[in-house]
Amino acid sequence: MDSKREKDNVTECAKITNVLLKSRTGEFDLESILFLKLRKLGIYDLGCIGECLNLERLDLSGNNITNLGPLSTMRRLLVLNLSANRISNLDSLSSCESLQSLNLAGNVIPSIDNLHALKSLRRLESVRLKDNTYNYSNPVCKNSSYRTLFLEMFPNIKVLDGERVVGRGSDLYQLCKDIDDTIKAGLFKNCQIPDVPDCKPWVDDGFWDIKRSNNAIVDEAYKQFSDVLHECRLLNSRAAHVISQNERSISLKNQPKQYAV
Repeated sequence: MDSKREKDNVTECAKITNVLLKSRTGEFDLESILFLKLRKLGIYDLGCIGECLNLERLDLSGNNITNLGPLSTMRRLLVLNLSANRISNLDSLSSCESLQSLNLAGNVIPSIDNLHALKSLRRLESVRLKDNTYNYSNPVCKNSSYRTLFLEMFPNIKVLDGERVVGRGSDLYQLCKDIDDTIKAGLFKNCQIPDVPDCKPWVDDGFWDIKRSNNAIVDEAYKQFSDVLHECRLLNSRAAHVISQNERSISLKNQPKQYAV
């Protein structure tokens, strides 16, 4: 009887249903759901998730998903985590026109050609196909030139596999490289420094200031960091409780025995 009940529970989680979504979010109306995390539930069928038309952030990592068809209705989706699934076809994502951040590490995407479906996503800024932290990758990553080919296909991408490819990081690198090349080329002429034309400042005012951005990628990073901090606080509280119990138990054991006279 118990094994049958466990099997039924697995079946319920294997497909996304109205009941599952409502129990996870507390929302009666699926169109009211903006954030959804369904990690490591054994999901292989996305079911009715396409009815969450206003969803902005979705985490489906660590499941058994192969078919992304139901995601094609999500035109407001900003951040999508599909890491650690069994995905090879991305065609259904071509209509997710608002998508900015996409994590596909740990799937079975075979080649660069399978990424063509993403070319219509004009707002896409960050894509992850491999994640060394969790040892996630894709067959396409075995191609020694995949990174170059990817950036040629997606020239507007800012972050690939967690590494910034344009923006402040690369601007500074290029600036230093240009200066280094100039020094090597000119060095000294007749033991004198060559004339140098008027140069612009290295960076604009406030370049180094840390400012919070409304960018979806940065917001997601803040959210994940907050989640980690919360989990750390819970673990610390549990550890303190266990230590306190053990200390009390040891103290009781060490007390001298008293005998009635």
